[in-house]
Amino acid sequence: MLHLRLLIPADRTTEVVHLIEKTVGTTHLALVPGAARDPRGDLVLCDVAREAGDELIAGLRSLGIDKCGSISVNNIDLSLSERADQAEEDAPGEAADAVLWEQLEEATHEESTLSVTYIAFLALATMIAACGVVLDNAILIVGAMAVGPEFGPLAGFCTALVQRAPRLAWRSFLALITGFAAAMLVAVVFSYFMDWVDLFEAAKLDAERPNTNFIYRPDWFSFVVAVLAGSAGMLSLTSAKSGALVGVAISVTTVPAAANAAVAFSYQKYNQAWGSVEQLLLNLLGIVLAGTLTLLLQKFLWSEQRTRTASKSRTS
Repeated sequence: MLHLRLLIPADRTTEVVHLIEKTVGTTHLALVPGAARDPRGDLVLCDVAREAGDELIAGLRSLGIDKCGSISVNNIDLSLSERADQAEEDAPGEAADAVLWEQLEEATHEESTLSVTYIAFLALATMIAACGVVLDNAILIVGAMAVGPEFGPLAGFCTALVQRAPRLAWRSFLALITGFAAAMLVAVVFSYFMDWVDLFEAAKLDAERPNTNFIYRPDWFSFVVAVLAGSAGMLSLTSAKSGALVGVAISVTTVPAAANAAVAFSYQKYNQAWGSVEQLLLNLLGIVLAGTLTLLLQKFLWSEQRTRTASKSRTS
C-alpha cells in the first residue's frame, strides 16, 4: 500500500476527492479542511494499493495538483486493515508488477545527478578495481563492482528514453561520461603513484591473470551478461526490490574495465587499454538496451492490464 498526503487549494478539493473515490484500490480517505497553510488550502489523506497508485498519481497531476498544491507519496510497510486488504484485492494486477513512473523518474533523477559524492564513489571503486586487476584478485574486483554507483545514471538514461524526457537523458549521459572520465583519470594518477612506490609493475599487468583477463577480452558472453543484468536492474527498481541491485552491480564489468584501461594506459599497453574500453562500452550498451526494452515491455503490459480492467468494469 501507498500513503498519499495532498495539500490542495480549497476550490479544488471536491474534484480531487471525487477522483480518489472513483479510483479502484483506494481507501482510508480523510479530509481536514483549512489545515494547510503553505500552500493555503485543505489536507487530504488516503491510502492506495500500489498497483493503482500510478493511475491515481497521473490523475492528480492531470488536475494540476502538483503545481497548485503538493503530492507526497510514502510506502506503507505495515497496514492492519480489512479495508486495505480489500483495496489491494480490488485493484487490477499485482503489486509486484506495478510501475510507479513518477517515483521511478524521481529516483533515477536523484541517482543520475553529477555530484562530488558520485564521482568520489566511482573513483574509489575504480582504484579498488585497479588493485584487483594488477593482483589478479577476484575479491577486489567484486568489491569494486559493488561500490560503483554507475547503475543510477544508466537507469536514468533508460527511463528518459521510455518517458521521452530529454533533460533526464542528458543529465544521465553527462553523469555517466563525466564520471567515468574523471574516475579513469584518477586511476591513471593512482597507477603512477603505486608504480612509484613499487606496488604496481608492468610485469603483473602482462601476466596471464586467469581471474581477471576477461576484463580486456570482450566477447558475446560479456554482452549477454550485460543484457541480463540490465533487465534485472530495471525490474529491481520498478518493483521496489532494491536488494537485487547488489547482484546487478557485481555482475557486469563496467568499473573493472575502466580501471584496467587506466592502468594499461599508464604502462603504455594500448592494446589492452583499448580492449578494456571495448568491454566497458559493450557492457554499457547492453545495460541500456536491455533496461529500455524492459521498461517498454512493462509499460505495454501494464497498459494492457488497465485496458482489460476498464473493459470488465464497463461490462459488469
